[in-house]
Amino acid sequence: MTQDRPDTEKLLTPAEVAALFRVDPKTVTRWAKAGKLTSIRTLGGHRRYRENEVRALLGGDQ
Repeated sequence: MTQDRPDTEKLLTPAEVAALFRVDPKTVTRWAKAGKLTSIRTLGGHRRYRENEVRALLGGDQ
């Protein structure tokens, strides 16, 4: 039996963020490097983005 923890935050891939903003995933990476968006690195070195921060940047919850 698996339980979703309420304190666990959903993380999005660069492709998922790019789809929300309708931009290329490389643009999302550039935003992270410029400090416009906070990224988290996985153990494998991939970037992930906090969903609540992305939604706030979009201008509200969807």
